[in-house]
Amino acid sequence: METLIEQYKGKIPDVILKKFKKEAENLKLQKKDVGKALEILKASYESSKIDSGEAIGVITAESFGEPGTQMTLNVFHFAGVAEVSVSLGLPRLIELFDARKTIKTPMMEVFLKAPYNKDSNKVRKLAGLVMEVRLRKIINEITIDIANLQVRIELNKTRLKDLNLKEDEVVLKIKEAFKGLEIKRRENVLFFKSKEKGHELLELYKLKRKLKETYISGIKKINQVLPVRIQNEFVILTSGTNLKDVLGMNEVDTARTSTNDIFEIRKVLGIEAARQAVINEALKVMEDQGLDVDIRHLMFMADIITGSGEVKGITRSGVTGEKKSVLARASFETPMKHLVNASLIGEEDDLNSVVENVLLNQSVPLGTGLPDLIIKMMKDGSE
Repeated sequence: METLIEQYKGKIPDVILKKFKKEAENLKLQKKDVGKALEILKASYESSKIDSGEAIGVITAESFGEPGTQMTLNVFHFAGVAEVSVSLGLPRLIELFDARKTIKTPMMEVFLKAPYNKDSNKVRKLAGLVMEVRLRKIINEITIDIANLQVRIELNKTRLKDLNLKEDEVVLKIKEAFKGLEIKRRENVLFFKSKEKGHELLELYKLKRKLKETYISGIKKINQVLPVRIQNEFVILTSGTNLKDVLGMNEVDTARTSTNDIFEIRKVLGIEAARQAVINEALKVMEDQGLDVDIRHLMFMADIITGSGEVKGITRSGVTGEKKSVLARASFETPMKHLVNASLIGEEDDLNSVVENVLLNQSVPLGTGLPDLIIKMMKDGSE
């Protein structure tokens, strides 16, 4: 088998040959079957190639544009929880291809290692550790005592128990956040008073607002959590995303945990992971809508968005703004700005692409317009 596979090196990519070898060994293929399979594989690979001069950009745009007209504009809420929602359809596709840094519904799917993913109690406990807890989430009420110029907070004991928190931990976190505070306790009620003299009522209102937002525990930016059962295991869905800190937890399955924030994936896992995430997210949108788009179009779009080593959208400030052709940039948006700037510096346009040739009513370098015919003339003028 090794000899047969060697003969196809250069004809079929090494990655495909490596996978083929592994599958052939698993299936225990005979020598004659290996030869047949390699021929079929070669034919399949050749047929999947793009022909020279093919207008792949136009075809890809059509492949997304046509199904895009049939897409719905909706946001899905998990089990009626408004905080844990995810954008679907056309708005999500626009977010991906525009490479928007701030997305409407950032979320994560946190997969867990065994035995945590089988036990509902352990999953709930872990969900409590993952969710960011601010003081406002664990109190019954917060009021201002004008007579004594102090802020009164009544803690919610049930909520503290659910989140595995103790009053001492809460007080310690508040002390760390506010250095100049005098804190008194009476059962589950806390009183806060500034040690500084001349503490006015306005400052007291500011203190009340700041106290409510004091960070107590959990992973920052994870606003809500929802443990759900997917197939035979429990998974934690989150509203908000913080991939780096979540992957740092020992109980988390780092190979399967993902976020829908492409820029965060680029920052934590690198540009190749971001490229794969663009493909996965776009494919998920298409499949949810029941639309069929060739995976190669998705791969092509992902390559364009991440090809520079950074995530850049199909926008005037992203991929389009970096085109070498002045006319190609001008045809997208803000034409006067591009034309005036090009005139000021004497920029040249080699007219190598489609758009600029269409603008000048010339044949485009595609299909029959790609090759040139050259005739060699004889000295006497005859052919």
